[in-house]
Amino acid sequence: MNQFRFSRRPDIGDKVRVSFEFFPPKTDEMEARLWDTVTRLEPLKPRFVSVTYGAGGSTRERTARTVKRILNETTLTPAAHMTCVDTARHQVDAVIQEFADFGVTRFVALRGDPAAGVGTAYRPHPDGYANGAELVGALKSVGDFDISVSAYPEKHPESPDFATDIDMLKRKVDNGATRAITQFFFDNDLYERYVERARRAGIYIPIVPGILPVHNFTQVANFSSRCGALVPAWLAERFEGLENDPQTHALVASAVAAEQVHDLVERGVGDFHFYTMNRADLVFAVCHMIGIRSHEAEAAGSAAA
Repeated sequence: MNQFRFSRRPDIGDKVRVSFEFFPPKTDEMEARLWDTVTRLEPLKPRFVSVTYGAGGSTRERTARTVKRILNETTLTPAAHMTCVDTARHQVDAVIQEFADFGVTRFVALRGDPAAGVGTAYRPHPDGYANGAELVGALKSVGDFDISVSAYPEKHPESPDFATDIDMLKRKVDNGATRAITQFFFDNDLYERYVERARRAGIYIPIVPGILPVHNFTQVANFSSRCGALVPAWLAERFEGLENDPQTHALVASAVAAEQVHDLVERGVGDFHFYTMNRADLVFAVCHMIGIRSHEAEAAGSAAA
């Protein structure tokens, strides 16, 4: 596929549901940016918002603080990420219970990247859960949670083949996963073929595409090479020469992401998960272009009329 088939219909908002991913801030400046982002995106009424969690619980306190604030100060429904890297079972179980005790009913269950970083060898903790499927089982043993898990349209970089990759997703589903959210991708044909593989394997939960608006093409391309995500030549051409032109870069990025969503809707997809990178502008613009409007803006327009 050279590029997306852009739908000529300007408004598909009534067919689409969205969710957003945030990460817990490390500094006061990052915290201010995160809450500016939350405030900007909240009126779009996402189905839920997820908050990431570092390997070995390295961000546990910051994740918990962010989730609590979302619960207490917004109308949003938070989903707490959980990982099992470098962590004993009893520690993971304690964190699950901690989140449950202050009202979390949604989780994103991930094995997690090795603490040494993407591309390094993964070794399960000797007393820990070995993978995402076991983590889903642990969550279900605590409560009847809504559990999202990961999926990889280009297969996980550690999987030897798609059969092994799909088998792991099947194990997650068998243990109680509610939906799968994919790693970001830029070729919709790859996503479609992945869903077909999953359906043939008897996996019928929703497989929600993860959409990454390209805030910085160079950074995204570098990260994609480490995690096994293809950057098509046509995409690189779109951003060529824009390294020092952030305004045009943002315009192109929002148009590309909106085209991708439009094309997926044409293929029958109705749910999308946006990786926000704690930045509101591109995600807000994409949502606007696909017809998802701020409820506050709609209310203001009705009052003016």
